[in-house]
Amino acid sequence: MTTPSPSLSVPAGLRPSGLSLAFAVLLFATVGYFLFWGFGYTQGHFPLVFTLATLFGVFMAFNIGGNDVANSFGTSVGAGTLSIKQALLVAAVFEVSGAVIAGGEVTDTIRKGIVDLSGMTVAPMDFVFIMMSALVAAALWLLFASKKGYPVSTTHSIIGAIVGSSIVLGTMTPGVDSLGLVQWGKIWQIAISWVLSPVLGGLMSYALFSMIKKHILNYNDEAEQRLKAIKREKYENDRRHKEAFERLSEIQKISYTHAMTRDVQVYHDQDYQDDERAEFESDYFKELKRIERQREDIDAHRALQNWVPLVAAGGAMIISAMLLFKGFKHLDLGLTTLNNYLIMGMIGAVVWMATFIFAKTLKGTSLSRSTFLMFSWMQVFTAAGFAFSHGSNDIANAIGPFAAILDVLRTGAIGAEATIPPIAMITFGVALIVGLWFIGKEVIQTVGHNLTAMHPASGFAAELAAAGVVMLASIMGLPVSSTHILIGAVLGIGLVNHQTNWQLMKPIGLAWVITLPAAGLISAIAFVTLRTLFG
Repeated sequence: MTTPSPSLSVPAGLRPSGLSLAFAVLLFATVGYFLFWGFGYTQGHFPLVFTLATLFGVFMAFNIGGNDVANSFGTSVGAGTLSIKQALLVAAVFEVSGAVIAGGEVTDTIRKGIVDLSGMTVAPMDFVFIMMSALVAAALWLLFASKKGYPVSTTHSIIGAIVGSSIVLGTMTPGVDSLGLVQWGKIWQIAISWVLSPVLGGLMSYALFSMIKKHILNYNDEAEQRLKAIKREKYENDRRHKEAFERLSEIQKISYTHAMTRDVQVYHDQDYQDDERAEFESDYFKELKRIERQREDIDAHRALQNWVPLVAAGGAMIISAMLLFKGFKHLDLGLTTLNNYLIMGMIGAVVWMATFIFAKTLKGTSLSRSTFLMFSWMQVFTAAGFAFSHGSNDIANAIGPFAAILDVLRTGAIGAEATIPPIAMITFGVALIVGLWFIGKEVIQTVGHNLTAMHPASGFAAELAAAGVVMLASIMGLPVSSTHILIGAVLGIGLVNHQTNWQLMKPIGLAWVITLPAAGLISAIAFVTLRTLFG
């Protein structure tokens, strides 16, 4: 096992105080405006509770950005495809857009979910305290994990927190079996996901990156070695003929120089280059022509022109599928399943053509640089698609409980669904990005570098494999975590390269297991505190 060096200088030195101050001002201004708006929206009911709930919700979104979003962009930053500033820009545009455009207009109030509260009478304010406790508890656990550099599931965090506060409420309510409120079957599904998610992600990325490495990277390495050998042969040809030229008599030198001059014209004349019958007079250019023929036989860019467009097209279809079936699931686009498949096919065809043309334009450049550029572009688009889908779905871990709180404060009753005001989506989206900026560096370091070394090709493979598994799991109804899947995908890359830091996975795996009980315990304490203060 090779342990990657933890010396990646990611975000630490890229945080000018002026920019940090600008983000802090943006967050405070956005939250301030939302509080002003919210006092009117809730009709002035329970202003202190509303203020605290807003702060808890924003704090949760802030920590989702520092952990979950950082986890999503860790491979891009670690591979050198994006700097932390560029990752922030991509996240800002696509995460917030995903949250606002496709985040859903209504959300379930989690009355029937991992915890079933329908069998007991729950006072509206007790329900508010459950959600407030869940938000602050999950946020505190995510903050701890982020500072340690452990990527954990925000979904599991909020679920564990809701379970903790609900059990406490059941314990404080006479005649209620508090443990019976919990849907333990779903808890077991989460436990299964601790193993299933990373294994599926690892298998998919191992298979995908093995194929990329075999047919593209290894081919390119062999081609580069042969090109270097040809370069050395040309240098040797220069040296040998220079020494031979020095041994000629003056008359022979003049004659040979004239022959060389004519050969130079032939060598640089395109018509002669394309004519197989073209002959050179001097031994130097005859040998040079033989060496150049070897370069043509190598066909160094063949893998980039044949394989990369196919990989890119397949990746584009997977990302578009994730957007159509998962990212846009809250939007009523009126598209049938057949429509979605046709759109995926068109996107795949366009990407194949564009990538093939791009590969041909790079034919005169360095093979390693061409490979880096092509996979960098592909990884940027993969990260953008992942960000949009992430923003449209996982922001619900913060906005869902908060929307339920907002609805209860406004109406005084617990509804089956709660409307999500757009201003709330924007506020939480801003908090998401600010969290990535301020506390995301440790998780980015872990995912992008400390678990294994990353290259744009391996980063692309990890992100694409994770997206594919998320899609398949959603279709098959398997209990998986996107965070755990991506970590498994990164480990799969490490297995292919024989460069995996298994020592670091021990505390990360432990963090996954204790996420539910830790968030639940913190939430239980928070619930008792809130009920004592405001009950």
